[in-house]
Amino acid sequence: MSTVKTLTWLVLISWIAGGAYWHVCQIKQLCDGNPEPVVVSEEVSSTEFDIPALDIQDANSFHVTSIHNLGFARSRGGVSTEAVQPQLQSLAVYLKANPRKTVKLVGYYASDEENNTAFQSLGLARADAIKQYFLKLGVPDKQVLTEAEQRALAFSPADSSYGAGFVFSGTAEVAETLTEEKLTETTQPASTATSFEVPKGQTEEELAAAATYESIFRPMELYFPLSSNQFIRTKDNETFFNEVKKYLKQNPNKRLILTGHTDSEGPDDSNLRLSKSRAEAVKRQFVRKGIKPDQIITIGKGETQPLADNTLPAGRKANRRVTMVIDEQKM
Repeated sequence: MSTVKTLTWLVLISWIAGGAYWHVCQIKQLCDGNPEPVVVSEEVSSTEFDIPALDIQDANSFHVTSIHNLGFARSRGGVSTEAVQPQLQSLAVYLKANPRKTVKLVGYYASDEENNTAFQSLGLARADAIKQYFLKLGVPDKQVLTEAEQRALAFSPADSSYGAGFVFSGTAEVAETLTEEKLTETTQPASTATSFEVPKGQTEEELAAAATYESIFRPMELYFPLSSNQFIRTKDNETFFNEVKKYLKQNPNKRLILTGHTDSEGPDDSNLRLSKSRAEAVKRQFVRKGIKPDQIITIGKGETQPLADNTLPAGRKANRRVTMVIDEQKM
């Protein structure tokens, strides 16, 4: 019996001694001969892509900024303007108010991008795409120049680059600096654009069928019958929705932008409400299918941004649309 007690006490004493040693020498590192503690530097890694901010300034006469920017898919000449249209519209107003002022649009491109356009360089194609946007807003051709510049561009996870150059010359006739706030009431572009796209169909159904899915980061159009909020469903826009749903679920800090448009029939204010209503109707349908409402942004543009000529029946049908695109900027 005494032997058992002795062994018990020995085990207890050993356990207490071992615990004390571990606490003092290993945890506190207070024993002689302990190696210097290794400091592990914590590296912050992030897969987030920060879009460079838009900043367009003409000395003290004009200045607009945005946390968003113009977007360009890799090796593509087209431009995505959805996120910065208010700023571009402000610039169009400024140029039309100053006919002796010119802006040089500089299209950037990377050396490893392929040029599949009809232009001499991908940069020129991108600059011309921006120029065509301004021509549709009524800016005279002679006021918009284009140039290309090769740069080391950063690409987003969706393989898009952002930004372009704006270089001003000539004399400004506006006495005070123009900003987005001062141009709020005059940024609605005229619907008498100098050039339009040729409609890809004569009916809403043909237009909807011609809207093909490329990527959730490339704008895609939904089309509507006259005075209707129900878009025409196709295999391609269903694919767009399914891919958007998966992407937004995996990226809760991203969002889908729905921009509504109308033709020029009817009062301006009614068209503005209708365009917003169409975008909201699409949002409700997407929310019912499982997308969180706070990940969908709706915008109404009314008749201010026509794709086609509103004097033609097919043009008016092409203009009754909602544009869908994923915004890569963080919320």
